Amino acid sequence: MEAMKRTSTCGALRSSDTGNIVVLNGWVNRKRDHGGITFINLRDRYGITQLVVDSDASEELKSIAAELKNEYCIAAEGRVRARPKNMVNPDMASGEIELVLSRIAILTRCDSLPFQIEAETDAKEELRLKYRYLDLRSEGMQKRIKLRNDAAFAVREHMISEGFYEIETPTFIKSTPEGARDYLVPSRLYPGKFYALPQSPQLYKQILMVSGFDKYFQLARCYRDEDARGDRQPEFTQIDIEMSFVGRDDVLGMTERLMGHVFRKTLGIELPAKFTRLTYDEAMELYGSDKPDLRYELKLQDFGPYVEASSFQAFKDALAQGQEEQAASAAKGIANQGGGVKALVVPGKADYSRKQIEELEAAAKIYKAKGMAYMKLAAGPDGKARLEGGASKFFADNADAVTSGLGAKPGDLILLVADKKRAIANTALGAVRSRLGKELGLADPKRFEFAWIIDFPMFEWNENENKWDAAHHMFTWPQEKYHSVMEKDPGSVKGDLYDLVLNGYEVASGSIRVHDPELQKRIFRIVGFNEAEAEKRFGFLTEAFKYGAPPHGGIAPGFDRIVMIMAGQSSIKEVIAFPKNSFAVSPMDDSPGEVDQKQLDELHLSIRYPEKQA
Repeated sequence: MEAMKRTSTCGALRSSDTGNIVVLNGWVNRKRDHGGITFINLRDRYGITQLVVDSDASEELKSIAAELKNEYCIAAEGRVRARPKNMVNPDMASGEIELVLSRIAILTRCDSLPFQIEAETDAKEELRLKYRYLDLRSEGMQKRIKLRNDAAFAVREHMISEGFYEIETPTFIKSTPEGARDYLVPSRLYPGKFYALPQSPQLYKQILMVSGFDKYFQLARCYRDEDARGDRQPEFTQIDIEMSFVGRDDVLGMTERLMGHVFRKTLGIELPAKFTRLTYDEAMELYGSDKPDLRYELKLQDFGPYVEASSFQAFKDALAQGQEEQAASAAKGIANQGGGVKALVVPGKADYSRKQIEELEAAAKIYKAKGMAYMKLAAGPDGKARLEGGASKFFADNADAVTSGLGAKPGDLILLVADKKRAIANTALGAVRSRLGKELGLADPKRFEFAWIIDFPMFEWNENENKWDAAHHMFTWPQEKYHSVMEKDPGSVKGDLYDLVLNGYEVASGSIRVHDPELQKRIFRIVGFNEAEAEKRFGFLTEAFKYGAPPHGGIAPGFDRIVMIMAGQSSIKEVIAFPKNSFAVSPMDDSPGEVDQKQLDELHLSIRYPEKQA
């Protein structure tokens, strides 16, 4: 084999190499026999080169070439030859040349393939994950893993250029409540005690700020025992960042520069220096989502002003019930938006069938809407827009006010959702907006629209437990103007929280942190977290804060999700080398798996299996 060690890669040879004798190593991508001449496309991660066994080649060489099949791993030696001009392949980087072979060595043979390795296979996901080592050979996966590598390098390059240290935090930590279940690791040395795998390095990066490392980052592995979905899985990577002596704008500006560098370096795309900013309330009112896709308009509008003059009793009841609940909540000191009726004008879609509208209504009902009304606009004989179908008869007397107020034109479709809880009307119609964006192809896949969502609620009311919960986490700094009213009116408090949104996905979340031990105790008390429990769970952090903690804040962009969007994919599995499937299982190595009794005994564990359902 030493004599057949590669001297070049399959993507490197050009017309300037004509006449050179080279050795390539790789996999047979395709083989074609043409009247005594054999063409072999040889592939490695750098590209593809066409190999040729000419008609005057030795019988031994022809015999070996005849044996070759797709995915055989071979070494090939030959002389670089320029292709005739009419045979140049412009779709291949090496398309100007071919390698006329003098020797072939079969390094390893390949069994029958479970699926064909193509640029983008149509094999089922489960099969792709079971044979992931084959799937990773495909052009699409190779490109996406390279993109991930390039993006990771760009992150490190930029962060270090801004004076950040990359510091690793522990993988085995103390279990703390962070919103999802922990993955637990039993200790052999300390029976009955467990480490947890980190859901994030949150507490450790804050302690690094106390330690004087004022600019920290790492590409951190994080673990959450929660149900998987397209853009989430049990183990993932985030760009973990923390900074001292900063305010919100400092963190946002740093993140904008980071994203700008990563997209410029890896995709050659220039992002705006400053991203759009929306408050949480604005995002919910305009888009029905705190992660809106801004690649298209379709804004939600307030339809409430047109309800009183109408005869639509269902809408009137929703607003009246909302007012009653708002008053009742206010008496208990709980913020409540009241009821709402929201409208969405869909340009040029008055031709939507009843079936299509019912499908949109089903999307709204997933988010607790009781139903969805509609009206269509047609041009009347006088040239004015006329409301038709659906709920139009209830608004016949104020049709002009409705159409002009909503900016609707003949040919448009108006969709309406009402609820005694304004948040439900917003969220349900926001889901319809998202569905329409996909159905109508409104979102350009090559466009990247970032937005900041700011001014999130600090606390949210838990109706099931009749208590306040932290909307994000308990270490968020409440905005200064709310410090005096926190206990009296928790529902009004806005946190110094911020999310970064890209093309309808939340790709980063962060906040300015609490560094004052007394303020931290107040927050613990509001969410019903007593000091003894706080000491038990977070004692090492609260203890550290007694020794001169600096003001600090940070953010954690989701690396997998960002690369997924950059690659034009809808699942993070497409940009992770060895992901789990939708059931948190790895079909390739069959994990999680059983362990033998000896291992359990060493850990002082016994297993109690759930009872089988009759």
